[in-house]
Amino acid sequence: MKRKKFVAGTYSVVERSSALAVLANVLPQCSSERRSRRRLEGKLRIAQISPLTEAVPPKLYGGTERVISWLTEELVALGHKVTLFASGDSVTNARLEPMWPTALRLDGSVRDPNALHMSMIEQIAQRAREFDLLHFHLDYYPFSVMSRQSTPFLTTLHGRLDLPEHEPVFSTFPNVPLVSISNAQRRPAPNANWIGTVHHGMPENLLKPVPAEPSYLAFLGRISPEKRVDRAIRIAERCGLPLKIAAKVDAADHDYFEEMIKPLLTKPNVEFIGEISDAQKSEFLSNAFALLVPIDWPEPFGLVMIEAMACGAPVIAFNRGAVPELIEDGVTGFVVEDETSAVGALRHLSRLSRTVIRKRFEERFTARRMARDYLAVYRDLVGATALRPRIASVSG
Repeated sequence: MKRKKFVAGTYSVVERSSALAVLANVLPQCSSERRSRRRLEGKLRIAQISPLTEAVPPKLYGGTERVISWLTEELVALGHKVTLFASGDSVTNARLEPMWPTALRLDGSVRDPNALHMSMIEQIAQRAREFDLLHFHLDYYPFSVMSRQSTPFLTTLHGRLDLPEHEPVFSTFPNVPLVSISNAQRRPAPNANWIGTVHHGMPENLLKPVPAEPSYLAFLGRISPEKRVDRAIRIAERCGLPLKIAAKVDAADHDYFEEMIKPLLTKPNVEFIGEISDAQKSEFLSNAFALLVPIDWPEPFGLVMIEAMACGAPVIAFNRGAVPELIEDGVTGFVVEDETSAVGALRHLSRLSRTVIRKRFEERFTARRMARDYLAVYRDLVGATALRPRIASVSG
């Protein structure tokens, strides 16, 4: 059989069509890779996807939504094009895409919030190509849908992961990119696809030290079985110091509060203030000898601890969850094992400098630092997607 000699300009129609088909596949890929490389150095189009439970920032208690707000505003300030998918009563300098008119916790007409979150995830999947990256804060809900589209995405997990029902989720979705809010949070799921740990940060000047003469111990946040305000009451009583409790009581914890905690509030050294706003926290924490955090669960972060540091207040916290990552023992507070060691630590508060505590907050826990850490994760993820090899196929 005689071989056909290929000479420039003598290709058949079929051969030319095959060559053009290869170019049609390769050129868009090269163009896409060039755009992706430019994104590694330039500004990003970022989607931040918040739960609809609270507004961003929340009008009431809502730690996750506060962090999303702080991160979003810092990314905008750094020049990135950010779109926030959240409830319509959210307030942001980013472009707001309202997924429901109001926060679900304040909307008594909504009885199935899962329906609205699933609808939101699908709408975002349909618009994914508008963004360089999608950042979810919805636990594992986006895993399935988002794994089936090509825009890079990641999920920050904000809650505890030590429940046995979580293990099948991570086994089923072993390649979904995840960010933890502390290294301690990862421990129950070591085989998940962790691509980074980013500690929370808050606006540098949201809370600041105010001139004060400390006169009491403080408990701040929420009253629930795992927060153990009863321990704080006993610690203060053993030290002979007043305790001021600035905390909310959720409906789910009402019975616990009435039966277990309310009787303890009659003690002469205890003052129950109730929930306080950010505007009140600087004075509350600056006037405290220390913030007591006697938790009884593997808390993945603990915003109250960095709030105290922002005000220069030492933190006495039980060695659970992320506490040893956040508190520098002997510098910003003391990490203790039980009530007796907490009492002992309080005797050494004079060794700590409130000025140093504030400085360490500025170095470790600002929203600007958080945003820059996330940008490093984003660029790694976008870069890995851009450089992933693709195979161009030609049929015929």
